[in-house]
Amino acid sequence: MPLLPIPGSPSSSWAMYRARLKAIFDGADPRVCAAFWLFGLINNVLYVIILSSALDLVGPSIPKGIVLLADVIPSFLTKLCAPYFIHKILYPTRILIFVTLSVCGMLLVALTPEYPDASRTIGIKMAGVVLASLSSGGGELSFLGLTHYYGHFALAAWGSGTGGAGLVGAGAYVLATTVLGLSVKTSLLAFSFLPLIMFLSFFMVLPRGPLRALATHGGYERIEDYPDHQEENDGLLSTSFHSTSGRSFSPSRKGQIERAYQGFKANLHRSRGLFFPYMLPLLLVYIAEYIINQGVAPTLLFPLASTPFSHYRSFYPTYNLIYQTGVFLSRSSTPFFRIHHLYLPSFLQILNLILLTLHALFNFLPNFYVVCAVVFWEGLLGGLVYVSTFAEITDQVEEKDREFSLGATSVSDSGGICVAGFVGMAFEVWLCRWQVRHGREYCRKS
Repeated sequence: MPLLPIPGSPSSSWAMYRARLKAIFDGADPRVCAAFWLFGLINNVLYVIILSSALDLVGPSIPKGIVLLADVIPSFLTKLCAPYFIHKILYPTRILIFVTLSVCGMLLVALTPEYPDASRTIGIKMAGVVLASLSSGGGELSFLGLTHYYGHFALAAWGSGTGGAGLVGAGAYVLATTVLGLSVKTSLLAFSFLPLIMFLSFFMVLPRGPLRALATHGGYERIEDYPDHQEENDGLLSTSFHSTSGRSFSPSRKGQIERAYQGFKANLHRSRGLFFPYMLPLLLVYIAEYIINQGVAPTLLFPLASTPFSHYRSFYPTYNLIYQTGVFLSRSSTPFFRIHHLYLPSFLQILNLILLTLHALFNFLPNFYVVCAVVFWEGLLGGLVYVSTFAEITDQVEEKDREFSLGATSVSDSGGICVAGFVGMAFEVWLCRWQVRHGREYCRKS
């Protein structure tokens, strides 16, 4: 007979911890978790690598917000429009499209001449960034929608993977270009083939059962009845959507057009119901953190003698790495920690923006390491709002509306990044000019 652990003893505490972990992860399919973690990692990692390399792609004299906009506007437009039609494309076909776009985009960026020739080739580089962005946006809304068919652990693994993408992407770029001393071209060329991992994960790791079921009815779009007056009277996401699995009908062309129009109206109604509880807090937190990352962070510089760096270009990717560490930890926290009031961390993120902007202007924070702590806190808040938003949708939204809602809400992060990109370009220029006028010329140095 095994001895029972004595209450309060180290063995008792360890046994309780193991029991709690077992309860948390009870029912998790390792293949599902591994596949969705890799989906989140690979879908987002090129986005992070491109942002980490922004300074090297365009040089110190061009606002890094240009890279941000090229990296996010196509993704934003994809997330804005694709939820209304992408369910017509089977998931295996989507994966092939996303992998092709990502690889081609990164090869275009990698094989274009590096800075200081960037002023003559920046348009070609940004075209490659656009292709990678289209893939990232379509991938995010697709994989978020797919979590509906694989359960809570799929969503938790996806969130952790997206956080890992930030950490791996930023860390790999710093390691390759700063520690190993590889050229920007060589580093980006090596990273160009990462999307193949997503391809292998989908076709070789992910269990096929839910995908086979999906192929029989084609997603969430089929609408049996949606009178015009329902749009005014129904509550949040209360429309009647039904799968066509097991049913057969052949409507006329006019009927098909009418059905498509009613589906579009119904999905617009769904989107309006998602805005205040889910989309707005996610939008606010992303506006604040990406103004910090792209507009303020390039000006958060100190004399090199007071830092571990020998070049001013090292500040920017280091801040990004620290930020992504916070994002990874918070996006991996869903099984252990959840927030239900999404607006509180969004407002705390706005306070971070105010604090770091004031420091960029008046230089009152004592040293580089204090700024690092604030940037880490910024990453924690941003990642927490992201995963908590989609976890709340999974818990609160009716099952028949969930796949669409997960995909449609993903537009908020890209929308916030777009706003931040436009603001950040002007913000960085203004802050740098202010610092130069007040005797701090670090932002003009490479």
